[in-house]
Amino acid sequence: MIETPIQIRTAVPSDAESVLVFWRESAEGTSISDDVDGVRRLLDRDPEALILAVDGDRIVGSVIAGWDGWRASLYRLAVLPSYRRRGLSKALLQASEDRFAALGGRRVDAMVLEANERAHHAWGAAGYERQDQWRRWVKPFAG
Repeated sequence: MIETPIQIRTAVPSDAESVLVFWRESAEGTSISDDVDGVRRLLDRDPEALILAVDGDRIVGSVIAGWDGWRASLYRLAVLPSYRRRGLSKALLQASEDRFAALGGRRVDAMVLEANERAHHAWGAAGYERQDQWRRWVKPFAG
């Protein structure tokens, strides 16, 4: 059997359902936007924001690399448990950082769950530093 290399690519609208299945299996936490329409809205707004690691037809990693013209933000860095410790997070972050640099970004922020200790170690190993002086404030609203 020939083994295919893992591909890093941007998501397309037809990936939306598979992305949601992947996130349920691999990502920590959930979001109010975790539905097909939410993923497709993201891709409509910024077609290059959702970056995937794909092994054949299977999504094995993801990151949302959001750019609003001023700030670069990372969300949903996740790797399928059976694919961890193979450098996929590093490859996804590199693709994100390359994207931001090409767009003129100068700094990137990452949303990381406080309780996800494994993620804290991964982000630190990738050169990110925790900033305790900031807190996230949220207000859900009906769209």
